[in-house]
Order: sequence, then C-alpha cells, then structure tokens
Amino acid sequence: MTDSEHAVPAWREPTEGESRLAATAAILTIVVVQALLPNELLPTPVWLLPMLELGVMAVLLIANPSRMDREEPWIRRLSLLLSGLISFATTVSALRLVQTIVTGADERGAGTLLGSGAMIWATNIIAFSLLYWEFDRGGPAARANGREPLPDFLFPQMQDARLAGTDWRPEYLDYLYLAFTNAASFAPADVLPLSRWCKVLMMAQSAISVVIGTTIVARAINIIG
Repeated sequence: MTDSEHAVPAWREPTEGESRLAATAAILTIVVVQALLPNELLPTPVWLLPMLELGVMAVLLIANPSRMDREEPWIRRLSLLLSGLISFATTVSALRLVQTIVTGADERGAGTLLGSGAMIWATNIIAFSLLYWEFDRGGPAARANGREPLPDFLFPQMQDARLAGTDWRPEYLDYLYLAFTNAASFAPADVLPLSRWCKVLMMAQSAISVVIGTTIVARAINIIG
C-alpha cells in the first residue's frame, strides 16, 4: 500500500479545538425564543430553565472560553446537562402546543399560532443539532483530541478530501445543517447516520417535526376557514 492509503485523515487527528462561538450563539437563540413564547407553552416556572441554561453555559465558557479542547468529566457532564435542559424545554413546549391545539383551548389567531409553532420548530432544530454535535465521536473536546476514531455521522468530506480540503473537520454549523435537513425533509441530505443512537435521535426529531407541522397547519387552516 502507498503512504497515502496509510495516512490518517485530518478529521481524526488532534487539533486546537473548535471555536465555541457558533454553539454559544445557538444556545442564546434558544433562550431568546423561550422568552418570546407564550408562558402557557413553557415549563413552569417559566424563568427556571432559561436561568439554568444561562448558568451552565457561563460555567462552560469559563472552563473553555474560546477553543473546546479540554476533556474533563465534570465539563462533559455539564455539556450534556445543558443539551438535556434545552431538549427537555423544547419537548415540553411542543407537547403543550399540540395539546392546546387538539383540545381547542387556544383562542389566538392563526398568525400568533403559526408564529409560536415556527419558533418551537426552530428550537427543535437547534436542540437536536446540539445533541448531534455533543455525541458525535464523544463531543467537540474528544474530537479535538482525536480520541474517538470511528464517526457516528459520515459527512461527504470525510470520504473524499477533495470536496473540502485535507484539513476539513465537522463543526457545529455542519450539525445544524444536518438537523435542519432532517426536520425539513425527514431525512439527511448528504450525511449518513452510522450509530444506532444517532438513528434513534434522527427518528425522534423527524417525529416531533411531523407532529408540530401537521397539527399547526391543520389548526391554522381551521381558524382561517
């Protein structure tokens, strides 16, 4: 075999770590959306989860202020806790929205209803993008240290370096795109899920998107009609 056949691909090699900026912006977007949603669609008390999310994010920013390459058990647990809090809040909001629509308890106009539904659908995308980002090959810090050789998601650039250069590595925006395409078309556009856990997460995300979309559209049509 040639040396190139034995070469380790760039995405498996240790690196300085991914920038925290994109993921932090996504988390702040979630908190802003939670503040804009009607209180009846949020877990109670409505201030608790946003405060917890911001508090955990602040600790993570102190631990890894710029580049995420520090692997410690407590940091990993806090990162998973933050993703869990966001996912829990999103799931509760989706369920309460569907319950409100099904029971006919919502008396707001179609515009308000569609706006709330669109915001919850968007938070669903961000929440699952964070889960994909946190679990693929052990999370951003583990990927930075090259600890996990086997990918959970196979991006096209991993199969052919000519598509993006030899130094390409997946970052948060790649997982956000994956979550968006899965929510919009109920299938990944160009990324292959390899692990069973990521297939389960993608099924769950698609199911939530279907429920949100069908119930909101049906209710909005009924209100307009």
